Amino acid sequence: MANIKVDGILIEVPDHYTLMQAAEAAGAEIPRFCYHERLSVAGNCRMCLVEVKGGPPKPQASCAMSVRDLRPGPNGEAPEMFTNTPMVKKAREGVMEFLLINHPLDCPICDQGGECDLQDQAMAYGVDKNRFAENKRAVEDKYLGPLVKTSMNRCIHCTRCVRFTTEVAGISEMGLIGRGEDAEITSYLEKALTSELQGNVIDLCPVGALTSKPYAFHARPWELSKTETIDVMDAVGSSIRVDSRGREVMRILPRINEAINEEWISDKTRFVWDGLKSQRLDRPYVRRNGKLQAATWEEAFAAVATRMKKAGNKVGAIAGDLAAVEEMFALKGLLAAVGSGMTDVRPAMSGIDPSMPRAAYLFNPTIAGIEEADAILIIGSNPRREASVLNARIRKTWRAKGLPIAVIGEAADLTYDYTYLGEGLETLADLAAGNGAFAQTLKNAQRPIVIVGEGAVSHAALGKQVGRDVIALAARLASGGNVAEGWNGFALLHNAASRVGGLDIGFVPHDGGVCSADQIALAGKGELDVLFLLGADEYDMSAMGKAFVVYIGTHGDAGAHRADVILPAATYTEKSATYVNTEGRVQVTTRAVFPPGDAKEDWAIIRALSGIIGQPLAYNSLTQLRAALYAQYPHLARIDEIAPANAADLGRLAQAAVKTTSAPLRSSVTDFYLTNPIARASAIMGECAAMAAGLQQAAE
Repeated sequence: MANIKVDGILIEVPDHYTLMQAAEAAGAEIPRFCYHERLSVAGNCRMCLVEVKGGPPKPQASCAMSVRDLRPGPNGEAPEMFTNTPMVKKAREGVMEFLLINHPLDCPICDQGGECDLQDQAMAYGVDKNRFAENKRAVEDKYLGPLVKTSMNRCIHCTRCVRFTTEVAGISEMGLIGRGEDAEITSYLEKALTSELQGNVIDLCPVGALTSKPYAFHARPWELSKTETIDVMDAVGSSIRVDSRGREVMRILPRINEAINEEWISDKTRFVWDGLKSQRLDRPYVRRNGKLQAATWEEAFAAVATRMKKAGNKVGAIAGDLAAVEEMFALKGLLAAVGSGMTDVRPAMSGIDPSMPRAAYLFNPTIAGIEEADAILIIGSNPRREASVLNARIRKTWRAKGLPIAVIGEAADLTYDYTYLGEGLETLADLAAGNGAFAQTLKNAQRPIVIVGEGAVSHAALGKQVGRDVIALAARLASGGNVAEGWNGFALLHNAASRVGGLDIGFVPHDGGVCSADQIALAGKGELDVLFLLGADEYDMSAMGKAFVVYIGTHGDAGAHRADVILPAATYTEKSATYVNTEGRVQVTTRAVFPPGDAKEDWAIIRALSGIIGQPLAYNSLTQLRAALYAQYPHLARIDEIAPANAADLGRLAQAAVKTTSAPLRSSVTDFYLTNPIARASAIMGECAAMAAGLQQAAE
């Protein structure tokens, strides 16, 4: 620790702090453009100038000088810095004047207007006149793809975008070329950026040089209602803010959450908002004479009730990737009322067995715990496509510590170096037997993390045993060797926001029920009369035979096309709903807008249906439903907390006998942009998917 005086106030800070950090610790505000807490120091905007007592007779860049660089006074007094002297004021005014020499001052038509750092700091630290009468320079706009819009005349060369894409996103596709007046930020080859995190440069840009292309000229920030909620595009559960106007979502932005997404979100999270209003189901439909026809709620409920009364307990339910805990809890109760235990939230032929402990299906070391790891093994997963923000955390740790990483599965570009061990289960078994250099690395590691992808434990063609064997082998690797006390390195990376919540409340086969794949097989054979699809679209609809299919969902996706009755529901921005992310953290969405047309919240649809069939559920409001839910599963009441799994269960998982000898271990996500009904309804995501496919073909 070191003592330093800031504007006459003596404070104690770590000696590695920069002068900017020391000033902020003392409560002084330092303006900046190029500095960002999560990026390397560039020191090229000079807006953060301060005066140092005893230093050179000129202002110093506070972002690039450490407290340890300052000299004490002649009698050992603490070094002193000033943030508001006439020298500092004049220096900042000069810097701002230079920044505005070539800036076009087109604030009325700039999308950054109203939330622009340059506007704010020009008001706070600038002057009211400009001494430069020369013509402003013009810079040609660059093409960065369908997501990021460029207006390079506004660029002030802070290089935040360059540092983000290189350091965080892991793509070396942007840079600053030229010198002096000819300096330009460019994407080098004028091609679209290929990162799944590229939209974050919009938030990082302190001026209007990089803005959102889909959102361009749609709204002003002061017109929008801001709602803090969580994302469900993957199982990470990033903290987001939904900005809406009227009944329409206009944009989605990240919120800072150090435990999950820091301050980044994936492009799918950010730009999927147009899919929230496209291809929406806004009224009930009933299939008559082979065609779906619009109906009233009464007609739709009557059609379902008639078939359910005939079906008895031959009723099944499959929950989709975006289903919330409340509706799964209600649907499970509805099926229990008719004597059926046929519920499932897992992918087809998943190796996650209902009898397995909670440790078998959680990302036990937690997302933030990745930074504590000293070795990482990735099995059958592509974190870059399945959880982009989590992948950025792995890259951050790899850059900071150089930790060893190995992959079993597909050899993809993950934005960091790794040792490729092989593609199949035989490679994993060989590693678990202690063979190979990386086996020794894992054995020596005190905090190893073994990341198991959902594709590695779900094999529709090969059966459930493969997934169970992968879990057993991964558990052996995570629990063997020199593991630190209390550390659980087994990490199952789910792809769907609904998965852990559904597993937590037992939305899996019980009381004689069968899994999703077997339910579909029974339906195809005529042995299952009614099948509920709770937003489930990722299954083979043609295999359901003549079963009566009830689709409770939001979009006209695969499930709606197959359905005999469609009951329109609400998306995650249109309801308050509970989700549990891949690490077991309980999260709740907040309603930003109302559902369109006659669409209702999912749990309310199921509660109303239960009354029509004569088996009313024991709650009439969301509050009452949650009271029943929390009474049965108390850990779901602890919002934003993780109920940790028992680390001792990992040892029991590791002891299971392995029966499979060979199987491919590949990621189940083949297209990052089109993984769920909302994304498939999005024109923006469709354009990105087409571009990614074109780049893939060109590479091959």
